[in-house]
Amino acid sequence: MSDVIQLLSESVSNQIAAGEVVQRPASVVKELVENSIDANSTEIKVLIRDGGKTLIQVIDNGCGMSKTDARMCFERHATSKINTAHDLMAVRTLGFRGEALASIASISHVVLRTRKPEEEIGSELTINGSVVESNEPVACPQGSIFTVKNLFYNVPARRKFLKTNNVEFRHILYEFQRIALARPDRAFLLNHNDAEIYNLPVSSCKQRIVHIFGKGINQNLTPVETDTNLVRIRGFIGKPERARKTAGEQFFFINNRYMRHQYFHKAVLTAYEKILPPETIPSYFIFLEAEPDTIDVNIHPTKTEVKFENETAVFQIINAAVREVLGKFNMIPSIDFDREEAFEIPVYQKDRSAETPPISHNPDYNPFEEEQKYGKFFAHTGISGMNLKNWEKLYDRDGFYTGKSDDQTDESGQHALDLATGVHDAIFIQLKNKYILTSVKSGLMIIDQKRAHERILFESYVKSLALNTRVAQRTLFPETIELDPANYMVMQEIAEDLQTIGFDLRDFGSNTFVINGCPVIKNNLSARELIERFLEIFKSTGSDIKINAHEKLASSLAMANAIDYGEKLTQLAMRELVDGLFACENPNYSPSGKSVVSIVTVDELEKKLK
Repeated sequence: MSDVIQLLSESVSNQIAAGEVVQRPASVVKELVENSIDANSTEIKVLIRDGGKTLIQVIDNGCGMSKTDARMCFERHATSKINTAHDLMAVRTLGFRGEALASIASISHVVLRTRKPEEEIGSELTINGSVVESNEPVACPQGSIFTVKNLFYNVPARRKFLKTNNVEFRHILYEFQRIALARPDRAFLLNHNDAEIYNLPVSSCKQRIVHIFGKGINQNLTPVETDTNLVRIRGFIGKPERARKTAGEQFFFINNRYMRHQYFHKAVLTAYEKILPPETIPSYFIFLEAEPDTIDVNIHPTKTEVKFENETAVFQIINAAVREVLGKFNMIPSIDFDREEAFEIPVYQKDRSAETPPISHNPDYNPFEEEQKYGKFFAHTGISGMNLKNWEKLYDRDGFYTGKSDDQTDESGQHALDLATGVHDAIFIQLKNKYILTSVKSGLMIIDQKRAHERILFESYVKSLALNTRVAQRTLFPETIELDPANYMVMQEIAEDLQTIGFDLRDFGSNTFVINGCPVIKNNLSARELIERFLEIFKSTGSDIKINAHEKLASSLAMANAIDYGEKLTQLAMRELVDGLFACENPNYSPSGKSVVSIVTVDELEKKLK
């Protein structure tokens, strides 16, 4: 029997390694920019075309390479950072394995131009799919210019699974932000399709955060700083009232390297316990410094997961540091005695008689407006009247709506009408300002108010998108919303569909949109706040191929615009909500697939009370 085991060629080995290191264009940007930082560059320019599929170019003014080093850097496991296994425990650079450039060169067309400061002539190296085509002298500035074209050109299966240009560029943005946040001492430039996205000068840590996320974040940043024998902590945390529903501004860095760490994330959230609005996440930008031999950055090919020698102790230090800041800056909710409208305390005067304090009132106040307001609020969804078939299903033998819509006879239809009328006239009870309770024939029906409203809005928005109706409620005054580059790109991509749902938007350029109109929204949200909340949810819902773009858009906007937990509803508001829910095609589940309705049967109640 002949031997079957053989060594893979260098080219195939590099392509296999590329599957771990180079997942998408953003991975290439990360590796090349980190190399520029390791080369002691003070200015780094990143030029992107078509989301990185066509072109990725990184230009730096670092130390550059000699002709021999320029050739050697594309060999697998060739590195200047380590010599022995012991060196792995003392790594302070961002790159050290020597895999990235070899992997990138195996799946793209690469041109490297580089020159050391003491040399007059540089080198130009051209590689196509791991094959070196030329290595010649060339006149070029000090530093290195890496040009990567046609990523995955020789791996069509990988290229086919890349997302749209905008989606891929958003991933590049996220990688760029993480690197730029870690190194405010370096200047960065990012261009996409000849448009300048970021131009970040050398600055302080706080200034760099503001330059990346916009001026609005400035008032939300509170400094945190702690020194211990194990770790040094510095950075900023956000105010509890500015916490958001979804993740997006949570960053950990260790020795100027971005890292993901769910355990330390829990340390921060625990510190905010009981002072955060429901289901929100605070912003934080926390920079850790520790001795290299106490951490391991070599446990994942992308080096974004880091293992700490004393994780439990570091957890406690982070938790204590955040708690200290929250208490020091009085971020725990309390009575605000520093407000501009201070209480007026009268001073007693002997020669002045006491006066009856004036009582102000509004003669036009209508106590019934509250119910009218909620009635109109739920009615705008476009789902009116009761779906008698859905109501009737509540009275199946199992006491739960099955989602079926079989044809019914006139007699059964009349029976449904009688039942629905009885429930419609019933009393609704709101529990914990979260659940709506009412009795049905089979027992006690419990409805999640937020999920119910999400389902109503979702079906309304899907219907609008299908019919391409354009109905917007004009705002009294146009609102301007300034977005960070990532959110601005999302808005450009979905602006037309948002207009179909009911927004009147105009792209004003410079990461800014003007809002002239919007769909009917909650009274305590402005159009700008609704869009900000919607964008957070839209970006966090992922890209499940089972969900089409319109459903994802409708689902995200429904979640952003639905009534919140904690909002007290009147009898009329609850009745309108329940009626709207059972007029939906699928009232049992929210757009995200969570249960909306549950029924506790009479038998279950009797068992509990035995």
